[in-house]
Amino acid sequence: MSQPPVSTAIIGAGIAGLACGQALSAAGLPVHLFDKGRGPGGRMSSRRLPGAVVDLGAQFFSVRDPAFRRRVTAWREAGHVASWPETLWQVNETGWQPHRDDVERFIGTPRMSAVTRRLAEGLEVTSGTRIERLESHDGQWWLLDQHRQRHGPYARVVIAVPTPQAATLLAGHETALAEACEAVIQRPCWTAWARFDTPLPSLPGVDDDWQAVRLAPGQERAPAADPLRFVSRNDHKPGRHGQGESLSLLARLEWSEAHLERDAEAVARALLDAFRECLPRGVALPKPTDLGAHLWRYAQPDVFAAGEAVNLDYRRSSAGLALCGDGWRGPRVEDAWLSGHHLGEALAADAP
Repeated sequence: MSQPPVSTAIIGAGIAGLACGQALSAAGLPVHLFDKGRGPGGRMSSRRLPGAVVDLGAQFFSVRDPAFRRRVTAWREAGHVASWPETLWQVNETGWQPHRDDVERFIGTPRMSAVTRRLAEGLEVTSGTRIERLESHDGQWWLLDQHRQRHGPYARVVIAVPTPQAATLLAGHETALAEACEAVIQRPCWTAWARFDTPLPSLPGVDDDWQAVRLAPGQERAPAADPLRFVSRNDHKPGRHGQGESLSLLARLEWSEAHLERDAEAVARALLDAFRECLPRGVALPKPTDLGAHLWRYAQPDVFAAGEAVNLDYRRSSAGLALCGDGWRGPRVEDAWLSGHHLGEALAADAP
């Protein structure tokens, strides 16, 4: 009698967990993803406002690896991805200047979460479920959620959440993997949004259709005192033309760490004020009709597991536990996808 296919639970439906799930599903193996959010996406998520959609996490991504390029090309042909930004600016001590380089950047369309929703197609995803504990019985794994409901059994569990959260789940099960998680440094980031009922004012010497701007660190201020690093105009992104004017404002990691427990409304005001300060003299922003902020407590790895792109055995155990995510490869969206994709292929190859 043939054995049933190996079942896998994946905790975390961000881009890494979804990429892992797609690789397993493509091999004909059953997979079930769990995520604490309202839907898949993780840091590729968007927020709906009255008359606008704002991206809260990654504002764009780039491509270097051939495997990821093939996937992005397929997304682009299907209309889920487009090139953006086409006009990128930078602000430094001399003012606003065009930023030009050879990097092609992409964005999900009509919103960033279109990428992860595409990845979730065909996968079983249970949202709004926070997995808080793992239990092992007779070589099988059970997952316990915030309501003490048990899910399982599964032959394997992939943990695709930030490493501090992964270490908590691994405690008492896999000391080596838990210690590996503790060696990865994940840094926080505040992201604010502002929506306006009137268009933004013209900026002298800057295209009215400017799409995004990078802010150079202040030369006379410590990093923790320098709030803002990137601003994007959401209504100038592909698929969103005709929406109301809105901005996404990303804080510097050092500033986010220094203001980790600050009130979200105060953070949003501080980041918008920092953008006002970088506008040319005499230019005033209209009053926002909607203003808020979201904290990504584990936004990106600052110290990650070097060599994990090759050594998959380092984040797998013989007991059926495995890890994936940007902390095991690098801070880019591409790194997260490759981490999950390569792990899924390796697990599929191991299956009897």
